[in-house]
Amino acid sequence: MRKTDMISEAEALPGRANAIAIMEPHFIYHNDITAPLAEHEESIIVGLGCFWGAERVFWQLPGVTSTSVGYAGGYTPNPTYEEVCSGMTGHTEVVRIVYNTKLTTLTAILKVFWEKHDPTQGMRQGNDVGTQYRSAIYCDDDKQLTLAQATKQQFQQALGNKGDIQTEIRLSDHYYFAEVYHQQYLAKNPNGYCGISGTGVCFPPQ
Repeated sequence: MRKTDMISEAEALPGRANAIAIMEPHFIYHNDITAPLAEHEESIIVGLGCFWGAERVFWQLPGVTSTSVGYAGGYTPNPTYEEVCSGMTGHTEVVRIVYNTKLTTLTAILKVFWEKHDPTQGMRQGNDVGTQYRSAIYCDDDKQLTLAQATKQQFQQALGNKGDIQTEIRLSDHYYFAEVYHQQYLAKNPNGYCGISGTGVCFPPQ
Protein backbone atom coordinates (compact mmCIF):
# COMPACT_ATOMS: atom_id res chain seq x y z
CA MET A 1 0.00 0.00 0.00
CA ARG A 2 1.29 3.47 -0.87
CA LYS A 3 1.63 6.10 1.86
CA THR A 4 -0.88 8.24 -0.04
CA ASP A 5 -3.59 5.55 -0.08
CA MET A 6 -6.34 6.07 2.49
CA ILE A 7 -7.22 2.90 4.40
CA SER A 8 -10.72 1.65 5.19
CA GLU A 9 -12.13 1.40 8.71
CA ALA A 10 -11.84 -2.38 8.52
CA GLU A 11 -8.09 -2.10 7.89
CA ALA A 12 -7.38 0.35 10.72
CA LEU A 13 -5.31 -0.47 13.79
CA PRO A 14 -7.41 -1.27 16.90
CA GLY A 15 -5.96 1.48 19.10
CA ARG A 16 -6.82 1.64 22.79
CA ALA A 17 -9.55 2.76 25.15
CA ASN A 18 -7.51 5.29 27.13
CA ALA A 19 -5.66 8.47 26.17
CA ILE A 20 -1.98 7.97 25.39
CA ALA A 21 -0.76 10.68 27.79
CA ILE A 22 -1.79 13.15 30.49
CA MET A 23 -1.48 16.63 29.05
CA GLU A 24 0.62 19.38 30.60
CA PRO A 25 -0.31 23.11 30.64
CA HIS A 26 0.22 25.02 27.41
CA PHE A 27 3.91 25.89 27.14
CA ILE A 28 3.16 29.50 26.16
CA TYR A 29 -0.28 30.34 27.54
CA HIS A 30 0.16 28.19 30.68
CA ASN A 31 -3.51 27.19 30.57
CA ASP A 32 -5.17 23.78 30.52
CA ILE A 33 -5.35 22.64 26.89
CA THR A 34 -8.00 20.07 27.80
CA ALA A 35 -10.32 22.58 29.53
CA PRO A 36 -13.93 23.04 28.34
CA LEU A 37 -14.60 26.11 26.25
CA ALA A 38 -15.17 29.27 28.26
CA GLU A 39 -17.73 31.98 27.54
CA HIS A 40 -17.14 33.60 24.13
CA GLU A 41 -14.78 30.80 23.11
CA GLU A 42 -15.10 28.51 20.09
CA SER A 43 -12.77 25.91 18.63
CA ILE A 44 -11.87 24.60 15.19
CA ILE A 45 -9.61 21.74 14.11
CA VAL A 46 -7.41 22.10 11.03
CA GLY A 47 -4.81 20.00 9.27
CA LEU A 48 -2.19 21.63 7.06
CA GLY A 49 0.79 19.31 7.11
CA CYS A 50 3.23 18.60 9.93
CA PHE A 51 1.55 19.88 13.08
CA TRP A 52 4.70 21.32 14.67
CA GLY A 53 4.93 24.32 12.37
CA ALA A 54 1.18 24.56 11.95
CA GLU A 55 0.56 25.01 15.67
CA ARG A 56 3.11 27.84 15.88
CA VAL A 57 1.28 29.70 13.10
CA PHE A 58 -1.92 29.76 15.12
CA TRP A 59 -0.67 30.39 18.67
CA GLN A 60 0.75 33.69 17.36
CA LEU A 61 -2.62 34.98 16.12
CA PRO A 62 -4.54 37.71 18.00
CA GLY A 63 -7.63 36.35 19.72
CA VAL A 64 -6.39 32.76 19.95
CA THR A 65 -6.53 31.62 23.57
CA SER A 66 -5.14 28.10 23.31
CA THR A 67 -3.76 25.57 20.84
CA SER A 68 -2.92 21.89 20.87
CA VAL A 69 -1.88 19.26 18.38
CA GLY A 70 -3.44 15.89 17.83
CA TYR A 71 -4.96 13.39 15.46
CA ALA A 72 -8.35 13.50 13.74
CA GLY A 73 -10.27 12.31 10.72
CA GLY A 74 -9.47 8.63 11.09
CA TYR A 75 -10.63 5.44 12.76
CA THR A 76 -8.16 4.27 15.41
CA PRO A 77 -9.04 5.41 18.96
CA ASN A 78 -6.24 7.10 20.93
CA PRO A 79 -3.50 6.46 18.36
CA THR A 80 0.21 7.01 18.92
CA TYR A 81 2.37 9.15 16.64
CA GLU A 82 4.07 6.07 15.25
CA GLU A 83 0.70 4.50 14.45
CA VAL A 84 -0.52 7.62 12.68
CA CYS A 85 2.71 7.82 10.66
CA SER A 86 2.22 4.21 9.56
CA GLY A 87 -0.85 5.30 7.62
CA MET A 88 -2.88 2.58 9.35
CA THR A 89 -5.10 4.80 11.52
CA GLY A 90 -6.67 7.04 8.87
CA HIS A 91 -5.88 10.15 10.92
CA THR A 92 -4.25 13.36 9.81
CA GLU A 93 -2.04 15.59 11.96
CA VAL A 94 -4.12 18.53 13.17
CA VAL A 95 -4.13 21.65 15.32
CA ARG A 96 -7.05 22.43 17.60
CA ILE A 97 -7.45 26.19 17.88
CA VAL A 98 -9.46 27.81 20.67
CA TYR A 99 -10.31 31.45 20.04
CA ASN A 100 -12.24 34.29 21.66
CA THR A 101 -15.11 35.33 19.38
CA LYS A 102 -14.98 38.88 20.79
CA LEU A 103 -11.37 39.26 19.67
CA THR A 104 -11.23 37.41 16.36
CA THR A 105 -13.37 35.53 13.86
CA LEU A 106 -13.36 32.11 12.30
CA THR A 107 -12.92 33.76 8.91
CA ALA A 108 -9.70 35.41 10.11
CA ILE A 109 -8.39 32.06 11.32
CA LEU A 110 -9.36 30.24 8.12
CA LYS A 111 -7.70 32.99 6.06
CA VAL A 112 -4.42 32.04 7.70
CA PHE A 113 -5.18 28.34 7.24
CA TRP A 114 -5.63 28.71 3.47
CA GLU A 115 -2.60 30.95 3.03
CA LYS A 116 -0.13 28.91 5.08
CA HIS A 117 -0.25 25.64 3.09
CA ASP A 118 -1.03 24.27 -0.35
CA PRO A 119 -4.49 22.68 -0.21
CA THR A 120 -4.17 21.31 -3.75
CA GLN A 121 -1.51 18.70 -2.91
CA GLY A 122 -3.76 15.90 -1.70
CA MET A 123 -2.06 13.42 0.62
CA ARG A 124 1.05 15.49 1.21
CA GLN A 125 2.52 18.86 2.03
CA GLY A 126 5.79 19.49 0.22
CA ASN A 127 8.29 16.77 1.11
CA ASP A 128 5.99 15.37 3.81
CA VAL A 129 4.13 12.58 2.05
CA GLY A 130 1.31 10.44 3.43
CA THR A 131 -2.33 10.49 4.45
CA GLN A 132 -1.38 12.01 7.82
CA TYR A 133 -0.36 15.24 6.05
CA ARG A 134 -3.61 15.84 4.18
CA SER A 135 -5.40 19.17 4.34
CA ALA A 136 -8.51 19.19 6.51
CA ILE A 137 -11.01 21.32 8.42
CA TYR A 138 -13.08 19.59 11.10
CA CYS A 139 -15.93 21.78 12.33
CA ASP A 140 -17.80 21.86 15.64
CA ASP A 141 -21.19 22.67 14.10
CA ASP A 142 -23.10 23.32 10.87
CA LYS A 143 -22.48 27.08 11.07
CA GLN A 144 -18.73 26.53 11.01
CA LEU A 145 -19.15 23.95 8.25
CA THR A 146 -21.02 26.40 6.03
CA LEU A 147 -18.39 29.10 6.60
CA ALA A 148 -15.50 26.69 5.94
CA GLN A 149 -17.05 25.61 2.66
CA ALA A 150 -17.64 29.24 1.66
CA THR A 151 -14.00 30.17 2.35
CA LYS A 152 -12.90 27.16 0.30
CA GLN A 153 -14.84 28.49 -2.68
CA GLN A 154 -13.33 31.94 -2.20
CA PHE A 155 -9.79 30.60 -2.05
CA GLN A 156 -10.39 28.32 -5.02
CA GLN A 157 -11.30 31.37 -7.07
CA ALA A 158 -8.17 33.14 -5.86
CA LEU A 159 -6.00 30.14 -6.80
CA GLY A 160 -7.22 30.28 -10.40
CA ASN A 161 -5.42 27.63 -12.45
CA LYS A 162 -2.98 26.66 -9.68
CA GLY A 163 -4.98 23.51 -8.96
CA ASP A 164 -8.11 22.17 -7.31
CA ILE A 165 -8.44 22.29 -3.53
CA GLN A 166 -8.38 18.79 -2.01
CA THR A 167 -9.15 19.84 1.58
CA GLU A 168 -11.42 17.51 3.54
CA ILE A 169 -14.16 19.59 5.21
CA ARG A 170 -16.67 17.97 7.55
CA LEU A 171 -18.02 17.93 11.06
CA SER A 172 -15.55 16.87 13.72
CA ASP A 173 -15.83 13.32 15.01
CA HIS A 174 -13.04 12.55 17.46
CA TYR A 175 -9.97 14.59 18.35
CA TYR A 176 -7.14 12.80 20.12
CA PHE A 177 -4.36 14.78 21.80
CA ALA A 178 -0.87 13.95 20.53
CA GLU A 179 1.92 13.03 22.92
CA VAL A 180 3.12 15.78 25.29
CA TYR A 181 6.45 16.25 23.50
CA HIS A 182 4.59 17.29 20.33
CA GLN A 183 2.60 20.01 22.12
CA GLN A 184 4.00 23.50 21.30
CA TYR A 185 7.04 21.68 19.91
CA LEU A 186 8.64 24.68 18.22
CA ALA A 187 8.40 26.76 21.39
CA LYS A 188 10.29 24.03 23.23
CA ASN A 189 12.63 23.39 20.27
CA PRO A 190 13.03 26.72 18.39
CA ASN A 191 15.32 25.20 15.76
CA GLY A 192 13.06 22.23 15.10
CA TYR A 193 11.64 21.20 11.74
CA CYS A 194 8.93 23.38 10.21
CA GLY A 195 7.49 22.38 6.85
CA ILE A 196 4.91 25.16 6.59
CA SER A 197 4.80 26.69 3.11
CA GLY A 198 1.92 28.30 1.25
CA THR A 199 1.11 28.88 -2.40
CA GLY A 200 1.87 32.60 -2.34
CA VAL A 201 -1.79 33.31 -3.04
CA CYS A 202 -3.59 35.63 -0.63
CA PHE A 203 -7.09 34.98 0.63
CA PRO A 204 -9.49 37.51 -0.93
CA PRO A 205 -10.12 40.66 1.17
CA GLN A 206 -13.36 40.56 3.14
